[in-house]
Amino acid sequence: MAWVFWSSLALLGFTYAGYPLLMGLLARLRPLPVRPLRQAPAMDVLVVAHDAADMIEDKIDNLLALDYPPDRLRINIVCDGCSDDTAALIGRRLSPRLRLHAFPTRRGKSACIGNVLPVLDRELVLFTDVRQRLDPQAARELAAALGDPNVGAATGELVLQASSDFGRGVDAYWRYEKLIRRWESASGSLVGVTGAIYAARREALPEVPPGLVLDDMWIPLGVASVGYRVVFVPTALAYDLASTRPEVEQVRKRRTLAGNFQLLRRWPDLALPGSHPLAWRLWGHKWLRLLAPWLLLVVFVSNAALAPDHWLYATSLALQLVAYGMVLLGRWRPTTQAWTPVRLCMAFFSLNLSAALALVDFLRNPESHLWSTTRAEGAAP
Repeated sequence: MAWVFWSSLALLGFTYAGYPLLMGLLARLRPLPVRPLRQAPAMDVLVVAHDAADMIEDKIDNLLALDYPPDRLRINIVCDGCSDDTAALIGRRLSPRLRLHAFPTRRGKSACIGNVLPVLDRELVLFTDVRQRLDPQAARELAAALGDPNVGAATGELVLQASSDFGRGVDAYWRYEKLIRRWESASGSLVGVTGAIYAARREALPEVPPGLVLDDMWIPLGVASVGYRVVFVPTALAYDLASTRPEVEQVRKRRTLAGNFQLLRRWPDLALPGSHPLAWRLWGHKWLRLLAPWLLLVVFVSNAALAPDHWLYATSLALQLVAYGMVLLGRWRPTTQAWTPVRLCMAFFSLNLSAALALVDFLRNPESHLWSTTRAEGAAP
């Protein structure tokens, strides 16, 4: 039982602390700097929308305002079975710089991407979502990183504005995630990108099959599989609001984490070290996190069995109970989320609860992939 406890605890420690520290150490001792080249090659922007009439014009205005040579930036908006006025609003603004690709039946984001990519012919493709606003310099910054011949894909930084105590907990986790991405990029490659803002070489893009949840992992992993780096560009910014409601954030995380299970089912070699250039990093950053809720359960049960035998185990169990108690307190008295320990415990518990429920979601419906545009809970900065 002691072996079960300590080995499970060690795996959890590596998942949330050991792997990030390893990436930080590699970034320091064996840095692989990106050699940007200030350039502005021809670029296609690709946006997939479903029933986004209330946001699409703001998105178009935002993309047209990007600081990029107008004759080298073409915007492609895909309407995925829209039943509202999205297509009509885009149609009123069609020009040589703005194209509409409308599909009458809703099939999902990856199906739309897979259908439209073959008709794009520019050197770079910039992927973005409807809701988030891009900084005017974002396209230039990503293009500069892709000026390095070793870089095949580059993602920017999503800046979350927290407007509630729960939102600040989400933002704290996102800052932790971005730190890992910085270190992964500085030492080699990321294992995924931010779907709201990333760009890639057209020639390096893989075929994108229909039915994917995580096209923003499938695409960069495909780029990495042919020898390119996938890097993080902190100066390429997109803006969004952190969720203010735990139930909304949990639905979002459950869908994303279920997408990881789907990705493993469709591309099982990703779990085999040596079969993909980033397989070890995928274990450290992604796959162990899918195991984390079950490791937490094993740690708690084995700790409870060992607690009567030694003060160390009794102390460990007490600390776990305190942490879970903070989660209950935060749910029972939302005002206590203003206290940092409560807020962080709730964010950690929510993440792992989502991972456990995501496995249930995936087993119930392995082919679930349809998405809906999440409405912002306020205006972006």
